[in-house]
Amino acid sequence: MPAEDEREFVVAERPVLVGEADAAVELGVARQSLVDAGHPDQQKTKGAAVEAVAQVLQGRWGQPVGLVDDEQVDVARCLRQVLEYVQGPLAHELPAMTDGELARVGRLVRDLHDALASFFAPAGAHWEVAIPPDAEDVVCHHDLAPWNLVLGTDRWVFIDWDGAGPGSRHWDLAYAAQAFTPLQADGGPDQDAPRLRALVDGHGADRTQRQRLPALIEAHTRGMYDLLCDGAGTGRQPWARLHAEGQAQLWGSSADYVAAFSVVFTAALAT
Repeated sequence: MPAEDEREFVVAERPVLVGEADAAVELGVARQSLVDAGHPDQQKTKGAAVEAVAQVLQGRWGQPVGLVDDEQVDVARCLRQVLEYVQGPLAHELPAMTDGELARVGRLVRDLHDALASFFAPAGAHWEVAIPPDAEDVVCHHDLAPWNLVLGTDRWVFIDWDGAGPGSRHWDLAYAAQAFTPLQADGGPDQDAPRLRALVDGHGADRTQRQRLPALIEAHTRGMYDLLCDGAGTGRQPWARLHAEGQAQLWGSSADYVAAFSVVFTAALAT
């Protein structure tokens, strides 16, 4: 690893994390790999689509790219090998977030969706959305999780936008709620329900969104399980490798946990 003062604009590879696709991201460095694999024409239209997303966010926040929170916005452009260094660890490398930090994540998710509400995909846009969403009314990140959130000293940055594509606000929020709370089988509803409520309060979800959220969290979590199992059967990477590492068991048990305590989580969000 280079010395601290030599690390700007350095791309370094590291193992792919749970939920990440093939683009690898070193902490503090955002990189989009848009034309690395697949059919050249599809990768070209995918690159154009993600570039268009970046342009919308740029217009929303008046910065080179607006993929961060509402306190200060200036992250890496969402284009292949266009980088900007943001110093800080990934959220998943740190202890569990406080309620205040979870609320900040919720606000960030809301701001991203508000910014992308005006987005219109370019003609022939090609997306690579791994898990089919419940609806398609806005372009979403589709992997808003601690392994994709850099906690900078003065800004928080979501990275790894190459999986962006059509989805719904509810669907993206459900995944973020699952990943950041987190809602896993080794947790407990007494501690998880207030943490879920903190993130959703920060987002400002309305009553209808709150009522629907537990079911969407379960569906999205089980969708991840199905994706990993399908990857194991077809050999598609990185899903086959993640399945071999035991990630399917984690996601499957997490979906069962959310289903088992859905009433508890729904009640917590309603109060």
